[in-house]
Amino acid sequence: MLLSVKKTMALLVACATVLSLVVIAPNPPRIAAASDVVVNLSSEKQLIRGFGGMNHPAWIGDLTASQRDTAFGNGANQLGFSVLRIYVDPDPNNWYRELPTAQRAIQLGAIVFASPWNPPAHMVETFNRNGDTNAKRLKYDMYDDYAQHLNSFVTYMSNNGVNLYAISVQNEPDYAHEWTWWTPEEMLRFMKDNAGSINTKVIAPESFSYLKNMSDPILNDPQALANMDILGAHTYGTSFSNFTYPLFKQKGAGKELWMTEVYYPNSNNNSADLWPEALDVAHHIHHNMVDAEFQAYLWWYIRRQYGPMKEDGTISKRGYSMAHFSKFVRPGYVRVDATKNPDTNVFTSAYKGDNKVVIVAINRGTSAVNQNFVLQNGTASNVSRWVTNGSSNMAQGTPLNASNGSFIAHLPAQSVTTFVAEYSGGTSSGTTYEAESGTTLTQSLSESLYSGFNGTGYVNFNASTDAAVQWSGIYCAVTGTKNVKIRYALASGTRSLDVYVNGTKVIGNAAFTATGSWTTWGEKTIQVPMNTGTNTLKLVTTGTEGPNVDWINVTSQ
Repeated sequence: MLLSVKKTMALLVACATVLSLVVIAPNPPRIAAASDVVVNLSSEKQLIRGFGGMNHPAWIGDLTASQRDTAFGNGANQLGFSVLRIYVDPDPNNWYRELPTAQRAIQLGAIVFASPWNPPAHMVETFNRNGDTNAKRLKYDMYDDYAQHLNSFVTYMSNNGVNLYAISVQNEPDYAHEWTWWTPEEMLRFMKDNAGSINTKVIAPESFSYLKNMSDPILNDPQALANMDILGAHTYGTSFSNFTYPLFKQKGAGKELWMTEVYYPNSNNNSADLWPEALDVAHHIHHNMVDAEFQAYLWWYIRRQYGPMKEDGTISKRGYSMAHFSKFVRPGYVRVDATKNPDTNVFTSAYKGDNKVVIVAINRGTSAVNQNFVLQNGTASNVSRWVTNGSSNMAQGTPLNASNGSFIAHLPAQSVTTFVAEYSGGTSSGTTYEAESGTTLTQSLSESLYSGFNGTGYVNFNASTDAAVQWSGIYCAVTGTKNVKIRYALASGTRSLDVYVNGTKVIGNAAFTATGSWTTWGEKTIQVPMNTGTNTLKLVTTGTEGPNVDWINVTSQ
């Protein structure tokens, strides 16, 4: 992505949706919504990795120290971003530029991934592409070298305190007028023959407009699919009707699905505070979460005159629209089924995690709405709310009372509201398997020293490497991606576990953050592939002793 006319044509479809918001009726009356928002707390959808954006010091300068805290902190007047995207410069001498912001993002709990625009110059050749004789591509005899170039970046960042969550093969290989082109066949070849040698998770193909012809070949090839950990896409100009991806649903079990770059609805100068235009950011995120079922949502430049943070380092209206998701829907939360469009201009999505229910409600209409929310398979209390509209930014409203599993809330005209409720009493749609019974333990033991566990105890890993607990009787009715919730306790620090399903490692170094004490139990949700019939799942230590594990709960996506 550049600051020129890039993606102008691709954005025409997206920009058309803004025109309907130009006329604002004065003093609109309040109306009742056409239908209830029904939130089924047992109907789990995708695991959320987080929200964030790109830092690109080579092009626009680095974030300052205070701007890093504004972006990745989650206090007052902070965005709560939990994912950072950085640039893989083709020249290793410039990699140091990425360190300050990446290091601070890691310290604040974010995950970091990287995308390249070009390989090193000696790996690139020009060719004739539709009359453009200066088009660039990776030389066909340099695929191994390019994989090692990406590995070198992974190693450099790790040696400087930034363990990358993933690295992309190429930014927008199908929109490379100013960088390196890849055909679907070239991307498939790299994914089959070279991506497996990369020492972190691999993202592909990062199509500029979620064009499925770039990713279909990967999904249809078992070896390429095995080497892809995250299907990454950009949604510039992608119509909401094209957000669904049936082939990924069919073949992408165990893989993650991320939206890794967009700006929306435009990149006009000094547009970040225009309202209700900025409300469309929240509306766009809604469709990315609900229709596409992406697990991460990344803005383009974090700091820009059309971005979530303005050039002076303050949060923009567009940023507050994002923050209604990023501050409250935290990594590890799971989206649950909710009525997505209860009224013509009202859009809702719901999430759960940390014993909370989060509902984000967007009213794009020029009239206020009184909306009823109904919670199924669980109860909620102490409903807090935050509102952004034309005159307010993340203003905290008065608490609401939830009675008999429901509450009514006022949604101001042209606003986004986030509700956060304490959640209890839910029934799981899956099956719970205790860790201390019916399992195979390796260098681990069942104990009951610390209180708060379920069943007769929990499992304590006794070795920092290769200690394990394995469940061998996990039954699934159909093949596909399963949500596995792990209940654990960890007094301090972060510890990691490898996850194996049916003998194959499907997740490396899954991080478990501190719950605060050995008697405070938290939950972490992962997604793994499982087969029809009986499956095994094993958690293995990878250099630290791991948390104490109480149980796992397995549900289908």
